[in-house]
Amino acid sequence: MLTIQEILETNRMIEQNNFDVRTITLGISLRDCCHSDIKIFCQNIYEKITRAGEHLVRTGEDIEAEYGIPIINKRISVTPIAIVAESCHTDSYVPVAQALDAAAKTVGVNFIGGFSALVEKGYTKGDRILIQSIPEALAQTERVCSSINLASTKAGINMDCVREMGQIIKRTAELTSDRDALGCAKLVVFANVPEDNPFMAGAFHGVGEAEKVISVGVSGPGVVKRALEEVRGQDFSAVAETIKKTAFKITRVGQLVALEASKRMGVPFGIIDLSLAPTPAVGDSVAHILEEMGLESCGAPGTTAALAILNDAVKKGGLMASSHVGGLSGAFIPVSEDAGMIAAVERGSLTLEKLEAMTCVCSVGLDMIAVAGDTSASTISGIIADEAAIGMINNKTTAVRIIPVPGKKVGDSVEFGGLLGYSPIIPVNTFKSDTFIARGGRIPAPIRSLTN
Repeated sequence: MLTIQEILETNRMIEQNNFDVRTITLGISLRDCCHSDIKIFCQNIYEKITRAGEHLVRTGEDIEAEYGIPIINKRISVTPIAIVAESCHTDSYVPVAQALDAAAKTVGVNFIGGFSALVEKGYTKGDRILIQSIPEALAQTERVCSSINLASTKAGINMDCVREMGQIIKRTAELTSDRDALGCAKLVVFANVPEDNPFMAGAFHGVGEAEKVISVGVSGPGVVKRALEEVRGQDFSAVAETIKKTAFKITRVGQLVALEASKRMGVPFGIIDLSLAPTPAVGDSVAHILEEMGLESCGAPGTTAALAILNDAVKKGGLMASSHVGGLSGAFIPVSEDAGMIAAVERGSLTLEKLEAMTCVCSVGLDMIAVAGDTSASTISGIIADEAAIGMINNKTTAVRIIPVPGKKVGDSVEFGGLLGYSPIIPVNTFKSDTFIARGGRIPAPIRSLTN
């Protein structure tokens, strides 16, 4: 039970520091929906999602009203479509994406994730169909999110898929050019993807999960920033301890929401993802936390070390508050979704190369990066390969969500709206990696993969 003091502290976090539960995500297995006829398959998944998710939004709204805790998004994740649609006799999974979108609209969720494939060691027929369907699927739907896992520490990097995903991202940008390549904001490429992540665009319901699970993603960069203001001038032990204690409080609130949602819906509790997910709102920025530690601007020398402290302390604090911490859990650095990151890019302190270095110690990777529309597919593939290598070698999750905006160049900016925010167009190294990417094949797994 929460004490009166904890309740008062939670109220202050909500009212003054932009604290919220970022998402309640219902994971749904679609493994029993398979059928050779794609029309029947689509009907099966529509009916199952709408039946399982019927009360999700209302449950979230009721908890929000009763406890006074803002719950920003209600979402659904499903079994990777490349797996469950493989028995369909079809050469396109666009109708499946449309069925997912229709189900999401019917139950009223913000996003539905799982238009996904896991190809770190190679393709099946279903994987190939899904990947080729991504551009049109994301162009023709509003709420569907897609993810591809193409590397892992155990398997190495599927460089054929790295090459292909550069082309897929470019094609997705072209098909959604009237919306500033918004389709690319719903597509993420992973290494070491977690199968219990409640955050979009990378959420899907892992094959090892139960029939249905409730997972919660909490947030609160503003709360951590405010707490660090109280220890200005003190050493890093005090900084780490303050972040740990704050992460504990944030996670406790998320645990309360998750357990309450689980009980009301009769669905098992999955995990709490305690990632610090920023927003474009002033006072809700991971970059501002790093600057509170003493950096003049995010991206200055010392930024990677500051982010490492933050990421580690958040995990340590959260682990003490819940026995079921999972997902990504740490600090996100999505450029367009973080007011401090946006400002740092605009003032020139934060570059793509520095962001790449930061991904070695953060929760995910290069996230919501807007680049010039004429950035080549092979250059995008090279960026994906670099992030996959960081994830593979360091046995951590990394990802790329990059948006080549047609018609935009360095010096321009792009507005995505809502939590997706806006971003300056970030310069990209102009030297080519075409020949490197064209090699294809698979980069072998590192020696640390041999741990059995």
